[in-house]
Amino acid sequence: MGTVTLGVSIAVPEPYGSLLQERRAGFGDPAAHGIPTHVTLLPPTEVDPGALPAFRQHLAGVAAAGHPFCMRLGGTGTFRPLSPVVYVKLAEGIPECGDLQEQIRSGPVQRELQFPYHPHVTIAHGIEDEAMDRAYEELADYAASWTVSGFALYEQGEDGHWRMVDEYPFGETSAPGVPAQTAPLDAPATHSLRP
Repeated sequence: MGTVTLGVSIAVPEPYGSLLQERRAGFGDPAAHGIPTHVTLLPPTEVDPGALPAFRQHLAGVAAAGHPFCMRLGGTGTFRPLSPVVYVKLAEGIPECGDLQEQIRSGPVQRELQFPYHPHVTIAHGIEDEAMDRAYEELADYAASWTVSGFALYEQGEDGHWRMVDEYPFGETSAPGVPAQTAPLDAPATHSLRP
């Protein structure tokens, strides 16, 4: 039997996830509707199906020891010219994502990173430079925030689309200064997009 391609990420909740996915599609990125809006913790990794039970157990252990934290998006960045990517930047939540991805990659599924870990939300990838420039400019004032309450395991299907296969909520229900909730925080006040 062959391998399966897995990824672990933090889903960007509604209404932010759909809005950014639609904007990504609007910039001409053909992969937009096959990739739920997310912050990567484990990039696409080929895994032997036999390793899945141990990996799921490892993910459950990482989540059980975790606690909710605030994530805030703000402004745009790019990896060009090293990589043809434009993204929305994390203004808050970077250390927590860094810790999680290290723990996730330290288990039965280990993965060396091609570049140093830099959490972000991709809004354009591998498209024309003009469209990449437009994504960078049009979302420069984008902002959103919410409480992260866990992460999820995704599998890439034969059609190239990524689908969630399991969710891993954090074991601790709250952390100092973080409300114990999963809904976006003050959505109208913290979600903005320049017209």
